[in-house]
Amino acid sequence: MTTTRLGALAREDLPLHALAERLLALAEAGLPAMYLPEAETFVFTRAGVISPEGAPRLEQRGTSTRYAAITALGARFLPEDRQRALFGGRSAQEFTGLLVERLPAVANLGDAALIAWAAAETGHPKLSDALARVAALDLPGRPRYTVEAAWVLSALVAARAAADVEDRIAAARSRLLAARVGDGPLFPHATGPGLVPGYRSHVACFADQTYPLQALARLHASGGDAEALEAADACAARICDLQGDGGQWWWHYDARTGGVVEGYPVYSVHQHAMAPTALFDLAEAGGTDFGPAIRRGLRWMTQVPELAGPAGTPREPMIREDFGVTWRKVYRGDPKKAVRAARGLTTRVAPGARLAPLDRVFRPGAVDRECRPYEFGWLLFAWLGGTQR
Repeated sequence: MTTTRLGALAREDLPLHALAERLLALAEAGLPAMYLPEAETFVFTRAGVISPEGAPRLEQRGTSTRYAAITALGARFLPEDRQRALFGGRSAQEFTGLLVERLPAVANLGDAALIAWAAAETGHPKLSDALARVAALDLPGRPRYTVEAAWVLSALVAARAAADVEDRIAAARSRLLAARVGDGPLFPHATGPGLVPGYRSHVACFADQTYPLQALARLHASGGDAEALEAADACAARICDLQGDGGQWWWHYDARTGGVVEGYPVYSVHQHAMAPTALFDLAEAGGTDFGPAIRRGLRWMTQVPELAGPAGTPREPMIREDFGVTWRKVYRGDPKKAVRAARGLTTRVAPGARLAPLDRVFRPGAVDRECRPYEFGWLLFAWLGGTQR
């Protein structure tokens, strides 16, 4: 299957196009091993462990409704026979139907919103049930985590052609736009006080930027909203300005100042999927084309400067076809996330403080050897989404 996104990548950089194709093949190969037929859902993670015999292997841990819904969102772009290979014989729409049936037991707003989004995108006939569950969980006047608030808006935008959700879109839109601190371009971790301790209320993560900018871009694309597009563009421009020299998408930002609080960990899913997903949707909605930043981020997957030896080759690959995974992240390995905590506390009272000695003591050279289904779900969404041809 060819998409305009992959086609554009082939025109810009053939080696990167080959890398994207390699990752897409890995997603299709790896997702079936993350599916649990007896539970008809996906695992929470596959983690690398050493067997009693001393051999490396992957261990399945937990289950995740959230990751299952994201997988359905991405897999719907595949031909139906290839969808069925991922969901135990079901199509993405049929699998979404299972998730909709389980919604009465879903208490998390983000999970419900993702299921409703998948129901809208797959054209499931019980979309109204999914939207009703989101409404029941999204009580007015309560602060929400920004990621979940963004998913609510994306779900409602996807449903607007099939359901009367205009009043709810207006409320979800206003909640996201009002969450920003002053006239800054970045989004905080929550839409209001009460969910995040005061000492770290200024700290927002990468996901707090990509999901809102994606939702607002999709809102503009679905009906025209210049203010939403402007906010999405400003957020994207800022995270792209801050992108690392090696293409890294940094993890923690100061939502007040628009600066970086702490860059690590660098997550594979941000590099190959989440940043491309949001930035592609922005460009296709009429916003700025941040293609060079997308390509720099994708290139990190094989270059990984944090792990590079004297010859420039990473001492360990992040892409592991032999296990059917991409390793989750590169991080500092500091005890109890000490660097992140120290910088969060320090920047609360001294914005922009770097605590440079911590960089020398705790270098980012550790690898988190696990992989979660959503990483492949968003990968499929990022590169197979958009206009098909």
